[in-house]
Amino acid sequence: MFPESFVERWVGELTRPGDIVLDPFCGRGTTPFQSLLMDREAIACDVNDVAYCVTKAKTSAPRIETVSDRICELDANFDARKWWKQASLLPEFFQHAYSHRTLQQLCYLREHLHWRTRKSDTMIAALVLGSLHGEMDKSTAYLSNQMPRTISTKPLYSIKFWNERNLVAPERNVFELLASRANFRYLSIPPKGKVTVFHRDMRELPNCLSNQKIRCVITSPPYLDVTNFEEDQWLRLWFLGGPDHPVRCRLSRDDRHTNAENYWSFISDMWRSLGALLASKSHVVVRIGSRTSPPDRLLKTLTASAVFCGRKFDLISHEISELRNRQTDAFRPGSRGCLVELDAHFLIR
Repeated sequence: MFPESFVERWVGELTRPGDIVLDPFCGRGTTPFQSLLMDREAIACDVNDVAYCVTKAKTSAPRIETVSDRICELDANFDARKWWKQASLLPEFFQHAYSHRTLQQLCYLREHLHWRTRKSDTMIAALVLGSLHGEMDKSTAYLSNQMPRTISTKPLYSIKFWNERNLVAPERNVFELLASRANFRYLSIPPKGKVTVFHRDMRELPNCLSNQKIRCVITSPPYLDVTNFEEDQWLRLWFLGGPDHPVRCRLSRDDRHTNAENYWSFISDMWRSLGALLASKSHVVVRIGSRTSPPDRLLKTLTASAVFCGRKFDLISHEISELRNRQTDAFRPGSRGCLVELDAHFLIR
């Protein structure tokens, strides 16, 4: 995900207070959240359950009193005896990843949180997602055995990793951790402002925003040949109601990770959607990356695909950067992630 400073720079340069900023691949909600902090309105969209939940929580936060009361209610109604069997029937990965008490609490919350429709539950679910896995040797803020906090490692690999190092899941009380994390998150006052978050494919946006004319887009589509969010976020997706193992193509129909032609067809669809939404003289800032495609080819192909917006356009500027020191290297030494990133600024006429 790109940093807040990236959004802050472009929002400050390209928009004024009250303008609408769109991110059709909102991920963790960085663009809409930073836009709200700068007195802009925001529209966000993502097909990923995790992205929708986190973005909705960050941009439409309920009062801390509401969240705290709901955590207390959930805690009071939890009966470990009713969840022992369900926790025990989960695959072996879960038995190594969490202490049994923690796993019972997670199973209970997974079925009782109405994260799609209830603001307090959306916030609580997002807090769980942030603590669901991470480095237990560095912080007590994570519920799992040793894992990266960024991605969910695969079950067989994880079990082997833990067994070889004699690692045992820590004893954590999910409700106590939630109360602590909620208080921490609300140390800063949540931003106020108008935000709309869509839980759907970005190709559907023209039908949802037929009366809107957007003047600024700041976004980062999925990277070419780098990652698959359904696999990399499979454990968080499980908590939100998904399967208890990694899968592909359940939430997204695009096979854009193994075939460059499919990927650029997907990016062309992005441009088609934006072409239907953007007002005249609008700005589009795109960050993409790859582990195999040279930077000049990335820029050339991204610029060529912009023709599918159906409008005249200009490439105003671009920047290329190399990535190093990825967190997953500590868990999967020698693995290949994104090597280069490209930032490109377009003017759509």
